[in-house]
Amino acid sequence: MPTAPDLVLLGNLLVDDVVFADGRTRMAQAGGAMLYTSLAASLWGVSIGCVSLAGSDYPATALATLRSRGVALDGVHALAGNGVRTWLLYEGGVRRVVHRLGCPTHEAVSPLPEHVPEAWHRARAFHLAPMPIAIQRALVTAIRRWESPAAPAFVALDPHLPVTPDTLQEWRELLAQVDVFLPSDDEWRLPADAFDAACGALAGGRLRFVAWKRGVAGGRLYDLRGERQLSWSPRPAEAVDPTGAGDGFAAGFITAHLEGAGPETALKRAVVTAGVACGGWGADGLLAGTRAAAEARIAAWDTAGAPA
Repeated sequence: MPTAPDLVLLGNLLVDDVVFADGRTRMAQAGGAMLYTSLAASLWGVSIGCVSLAGSDYPATALATLRSRGVALDGVHALAGNGVRTWLLYEGGVRRVVHRLGCPTHEAVSPLPEHVPEAWHRARAFHLAPMPIAIQRALVTAIRRWESPAAPAFVALDPHLPVTPDTLQEWRELLAQVDVFLPSDDEWRLPADAFDAACGALAGGRLRFVAWKRGVAGGRLYDLRGERQLSWSPRPAEAVDPTGAGDGFAAGFITAHLEGAGPETALKRAVVTAGVACGGWGADGLLAGTRAAAEARIAAWDTAGAPA
């Protein structure tokens, strides 16, 4: 009987057309959270299963690369036509994401519980990339139904719906079934001085960690069970392109947790993996990265001091 991977990743595979501030372009680039998170998790040697819907325009070479890295693609299903294609526009240090006209809706290209192979239902961990909250809710409900009471799955969620005063209650209800919440500045629409209060408002049920990723400003990790916070600064060896950094952060944190690491160790791996993703345009940084090099960065951090 097939065994479940350690980590099941659920989200989108997109095609990106990149326009740089100086006019250079990189067209029809493979992208999407599933590409970046899969590559980042494979860096740490865990077994990975990817669940997504791939359009007929998604580069086959990218899927072949994932297979070569040991990522199981039994959960990747073909769409009848093209998937979502985006413009990534770089202007003055800011990146704007614009969905091209004529694409399917976000809901139409997001995986549902029935897309997850039955053999993967008992995976040790699941990560939900940014998708419409109704899709994420259906997936979390299914995961909790599938899991063994004796060995509950570790569930991480990266939001698409912004966190605002109006959505706090909706998020609280969903996050009661989630272990770690991973919003970035794009989704965390609350004042910085409201972070503690907002985490308190979200607390309940299974939720243990809230990691607020702030790009060049670093971020804050709230450990609700330990009632403490850790902060961090970004640690890329060379910051070329932030695309995939948040996906790398998630992969680093989850894989460390699967190895039994505590919050400080998991956070260091998360931040370093995000830095690897920043080391090249698109997926280039993760494709060039190695576990040995990433571990050397963590060792250097240990010498300098742990997250505060």
